[in-house]
Amino acid sequence: MTGPTIAVHHVRAVLSGVRRAGVDTVPLLQAARISPLLLGDERARIGADRFARLVKEVQRATGDEFLGLGPLPSRRGTFAMMGLACPDLGTALERAVRFYGLFPGGPEMAVTVGGEGGAGACSDKPGSASGARTGSEYGYGAASGLGAASATAEFSIRTDLRPYPEATFLAESVMIIWHRLSSWLIGRRIPLRHARFAHPAPAHAHEYELLFGCAVRFGAPHTAAAFDARWLAAPVVRDEAALTAMLRRAPADLLSRREYGTTVTERVRRTLVLALRAAGPARLPEVAEVAARLAVSPATLRRRLQEEGTSYRRLKDAVRRDAAISSLAAGREPIAELAARLGFSEDTAFHRAFRRWTGTTPGAYRLRPRAAGAPPGQQS
Repeated sequence: MTGPTIAVHHVRAVLSGVRRAGVDTVPLLQAARISPLLLGDERARIGADRFARLVKEVQRATGDEFLGLGPLPSRRGTFAMMGLACPDLGTALERAVRFYGLFPGGPEMAVTVGGEGGAGACSDKPGSASGARTGSEYGYGAASGLGAASATAEFSIRTDLRPYPEATFLAESVMIIWHRLSSWLIGRRIPLRHARFAHPAPAHAHEYELLFGCAVRFGAPHTAAAFDARWLAAPVVRDEAALTAMLRRAPADLLSRREYGTTVTERVRRTLVLALRAAGPARLPEVAEVAARLAVSPATLRRRLQEEGTSYRRLKDAVRRDAAISSLAAGREPIAELAARLGFSEDTAFHRAFRRWTGTTPGAYRLRPRAAGAPPGQQS
């Protein structure tokens, strides 16, 4: 099955806190079925489900939901205490901001609403009760309709994370979890207008547009993501029981990008994934075919993908890459059959593509788990 994959630099970042605490990381990696040998390969990737398992193992080892990366630990179970069964998204975000403002060392966050050009400041104390407002307080709540289409809301981190060893990973994680949790609460993915980060552009900066689906810039005064303020009025469709169940599966549900079908990128990716799952050798549709299915012209499809920070070629490449990594990690499908299933006309073309994706060959990638002392299919 085709699924999302995570770059290995995120694995190293997750482990940095426990390493500083003197904890042996090999058992944690083994519990998550990840080969320790992959950590030395800059291009290696692992399945999102195994990455989620690793995060849980590190949380268990540190007793800290911040994985030992923050100024002070956040006890396990803290996140689940927020109680986000609220009438609308704006109210839920206000509760989240106030909740983490209660804890020393917790991230100071804010939700602000402004005009078309950006969000306005809300207060001098982002973590205080006045540091965020519900959708209704700004005129965008459930009782007041959708409001003006030009208004922009922002979710921001006001804490300066740059002094911390894994500041980049911390900022990425908070923004990813906030965005995906918000989308999950309302049952639809929230398209972002843009995102900005306080840290300089990292080596993996090219991944940000795929992670957030929007234009991204670095070196900003603070980290924030902007979206249409009308989403603050969206009703929360999850109750406390559903939230409790999701938290039992977290972070898997938040790390694996949920397909809500609200962006062109997701609809195109879904079309490509279904094509790969079809019986027989795959034939990934051309851009004109996908455009016809979406009832737009090829030029319009390309433009909309560009507006969302990607392209048809990049999506096609990513779907093939993730499918190849998933298959090789499972260790059951012959490489020649895998190449044919992915639509490569010959094995050599697949080998060249896989080396470009990961820096190694399919055969060498498959053998790595054995070198780590685990049978095929037990580690990625």
